[in-house]
Amino acid sequence: MTPIHIRVLRHSAFYSPLLLTIAAGFLREEGLAPHYDVATPNNTLEAGIQSGTVEVAQSAVAVSFVSPSYSSSNPENTQIRHFAQINQRDGFFLTARQTADNLSTSGFDWQNLKGKKVLVDHFFQPLAMFKFALHKLGIDIAELEVIDAGDVNAIDAAFRAGQGDFVHQQGPYAQQLEADGLGQVVAQVGDIVGPVAFSSLCASSDWLRSEMAKAFMHAYRKGREASLSLPAEEIALLEKDYFPEIDMPVLVQTIQAYQALGCWDGDPEISREIFENTLDVFEFSKDISQRYAWQDVICAPPDIVS
Repeated sequence: MTPIHIRVLRHSAFYSPLLLTIAAGFLREEGLAPHYDVATPNNTLEAGIQSGTVEVAQSAVAVSFVSPSYSSSNPENTQIRHFAQINQRDGFFLTARQTADNLSTSGFDWQNLKGKKVLVDHFFQPLAMFKFALHKLGIDIAELEVIDAGDVNAIDAAFRAGQGDFVHQQGPYAQQLEADGLGQVVAQVGDIVGPVAFSSLCASSDWLRSEMAKAFMHAYRKGREASLSLPAEEIALLEKDYFPEIDMPVLVQTIQAYQALGCWDGDPEISREIFENTLDVFEFSKDISQRYAWQDVICAPPDIVS
C-alpha cells in the first residue's frame, strides 16, 4: 500500500463523500493507505501541500481568493489547485432554542431573526454565505444581534450554556443539540443561497499530474457516488468511528438532511457556473474587490485528460 496523507480544514458529516472514500475502503482498492487529520494553526493545509507531506486537502475554493496566504495572486501559492467539489451547497443549519417561539420548520420565518441573539460562525465562508442568504431574503444582518462566540466548539458550548436565541452550525452538531433537547433545527442556509462552489478538494499542480492523483480520483468518485446512493443508515455505520461523540440516530438524521439538500449532487468537477455564483457571494460580503478567473483557481479532476 502507498501512504496518502489527507488533511481537512474542518471535520463534519457534511464532508461524507470524502469520509466514505476512506471509510468504505475505496482508497485501499486503489492501493492507497490513507492518513486523515484535521488542520491546526501549526499544521495548515497550505504548509502540508507545499512541503509535500500532504497530498490532498479538503478546503474551499474561496480560500484561494479570500485568504491572503492562499491567494492566487501570491506567486508562492499558484501551484495549489482545487480539482473537485465535495459540496455544492452551504451546509449550515439554524437551530432555535427550545422556547415557545419558532419551534417548527413550517412556522419558522427568517424574518423572526430580527432583533434576536444569533450565534453565527464567523469563519470567512460561513459568515459570507449567511450574510448573502439574509440579503436574498431582504434582511440586513445589522437587524440581528450577531454574536461571535469563537470556533465551532466554543459556539456549541456557548449555546449549550444558554447564550443566544439561535445558533448557526454544520451537522451533526446542530442535530445533536436537537437530540439533547436544547433546540430545534428550523432552517438550512443552503436552501436560500443555492448552488455554489462551497467545499472542495485541492492539491499541488505537480501531484495532480501523478498516477497517485488519478488513483485517488477513481476512489473519490466511488465515495461521492456512495454518498448519494447508499441509505443514510449505511453511511452512518461506515462513518460512526469518525464521530464518537455523536449519537447514531443523529448522524443518520444529518446525512439524510444533506442528501435531501442536494449538496453532493452533480459531477465532482467544479463548474464555471457555481464558481461564478461563489464570486457573487464574496463580492456582496466585500471580501473580494475583483472577480477571479476560473482557470486561476480551478483545474479539471486528474483522471480527466484535457
